[in-house]
Amino acid sequence: SMDKRILTCAVTGAAPVGKDKQVPVTPQQIAESAIGAAKAGAAAVHIHVRDPETGAGSMELKYYREVVERIRDNGVDVLINLTTGSGARFVPDKDDPGRAGKGSVMKSAGERVQHVLELKPDICSLDFNTMWMRTNAMINPPEMITEMAGMIRSAGVMPELEVFDTGDVALASDLIKSGVLEGPGFFQIVLGAGYGAASTVEAMLYMRSLLPPDALWA
Repeated sequence: SMDKRILTCAVTGAAPVGKDKQVPVTPQQIAESAIGAAKAGAAAVHIHVRDPETGAGSMELKYYREVVERIRDNGVDVLINLTTGSGARFVPDKDDPGRAGKGSVMKSAGERVQHVLELKPDICSLDFNTMWMRTNAMINPPEMITEMAGMIRSAGVMPELEVFDTGDVALASDLIKSGVLEGPGFFQIVLGAGYGAASTVEAMLYMRSLLPPDALWA
């Protein structure tokens, strides 16, 4: 028999809202999109929140709380997956490259998972990538990933291990071996993002071949 397949819907993604009026912005719109996705057959919804005024990405707990409460109050049968990817963006200052310049958002492990500890979703993402994304770098130091993993575990939430390239899989595998993360791990292979692994079948199959035995993956 075939293994079960799970459809996850990311209702906004992390990029700022541009001209596309279809992308939900307010907590109510994001929750309604998630509920609609669940009714259409999604088993899980992956959630980022935005500043309702500007459409820019946000880390505000109150927006996450409203989205999660609206989904839960609706009673729809769906797994809630909250991002913890925000707070790892570094743009070097032009005159002093060692300093964070305009557009940088570097936060502590506690700030990056506060909404997970507070709202206890079913799943949350845990990013392993340190890489260049278009106009900025994403920096996820192993020490910070380790600290975030401990807090996520203490909240009883399942981490979805986001791997953007082969080195990310190696780091995640090391953290599983050392007991920081529970094995065999639930991996999300992210392709075609910034200067990470290419969006090809070959890249996907190669990354899958590097996962720990018995790992779940998407």
